[in-house]
Amino acid sequence: MNKIAVRGGTPLRGSVRIGGAKNAAAAILPATILAGGKCVIENVPQISDVNYTLRILERLGARVRVINKNTLEIDTAPLKGFTVTHELTRHMRASYYFLGALLGRFGKARVAMPGGCNLGVRPIDLHEKAFMSLGATVDTEENAIISVKAEKLSGTRIYFDVVSVGATANAMLAAVKAQGRTEIENPAKEPHIVDLANFLNSMGANIRGAGTDIIRVDGVQELHGCTWSVVPDQIEAGTYMVAAAATGGDVTIEKVTPKHLEAITAKLRESGAVVEEGDDSVRIIGGGRPAKCSVKTMPHPGFPTDMQPQMAVLLSIANGTSYITESIFDNRFRYVDQLARMGAVVKVDGKMAVIEGVDALMGAPVQADDLRAGAAMLIAGLVANGQTEIDRIEFIERGYEDVVEKLRSLGADIRYIKDEEAAEKSA
Repeated sequence: MNKIAVRGGTPLRGSVRIGGAKNAAAAILPATILAGGKCVIENVPQISDVNYTLRILERLGARVRVINKNTLEIDTAPLKGFTVTHELTRHMRASYYFLGALLGRFGKARVAMPGGCNLGVRPIDLHEKAFMSLGATVDTEENAIISVKAEKLSGTRIYFDVVSVGATANAMLAAVKAQGRTEIENPAKEPHIVDLANFLNSMGANIRGAGTDIIRVDGVQELHGCTWSVVPDQIEAGTYMVAAAATGGDVTIEKVTPKHLEAITAKLRESGAVVEEGDDSVRIIGGGRPAKCSVKTMPHPGFPTDMQPQMAVLLSIANGTSYITESIFDNRFRYVDQLARMGAVVKVDGKMAVIEGVDALMGAPVQADDLRAGAAMLIAGLVANGQTEIDRIEFIERGYEDVVEKLRSLGADIRYIKDEEAAEKSA
């Protein structure tokens, strides 16, 4: 299937269950390398990023067994390889976690530069800084292979002058078996960073302070296998929250951690939606035409950059002028051209977008420029008059499990179509 077709105008109603967090699984699966034994990972989302990660693990020598749809057994005891080629890294950004995991276990790693969504310049210099602080040398070899090696890793102080989720996770992965204490200052505080730290602790690591201003890692000699359930995906949950509000629907989103959604909840309430929080659920009730508001993306606990495109769709049909300031990525507004095809009025000036709300969007052929831009196009299709056809859906499949089936269960008129079918309709 090559495209997704959405016919808008139907409020979403019902309940939807959220899966495991893509960003947590992206770090936890490579982290199993440190166990050198069997780990059972539950609540693993069935998405393409996970599939590529598992292929890398198997290529390195790990044994992967599927217990059920969302539960895997990963045995890294037979793993001997420490080189990951461009063939697999080009599909995903989070392939850089293999650097920290392999370095922590073998004292060496060779991993090709990562791929994934094009959101602007995203260097890995902070990752390299962390590795070098721990005593490793870092070189770039032919074919853009990053080589990291160390005779011994020693605890140290690592200060990040810019908050980085990836560098924080890689620093923890490399430090858990280093000799002595490592202190990571100004770390990322996202839920998936806390989940990774808790997973490593379940394997025998000694990590304290994840989610605070300083993470302290006391190195241990050995780690062991464990059973772990991946934290719920706050971005998947947020995407359905915005979709419910934008369509004027009434949706209960289950199996979530409401505290992780507080920044999204606050903006939806500001826009006029009703948000009711349960112990492990949130209910979103759309309140007519959304009200204008301003959004600025920030590291956690601020408004997540991964929810910015989805929120822009809601504000594109709001009553009045809204403003979005993007403080994380350079190319996050690439989706604006696609929204404009549907009648949205958005002007981008550097890292700010000014959105003049319109009465309605119109269905049009659009494409997903990256993962979250694809989610935004889905929401736009749900609220637009007429049919929207979304191309390049491989981006959406990187981070959303069963998205068409889940939206259909909420009453959406949505389906997969093949390129040939789309071509025949336009002829």
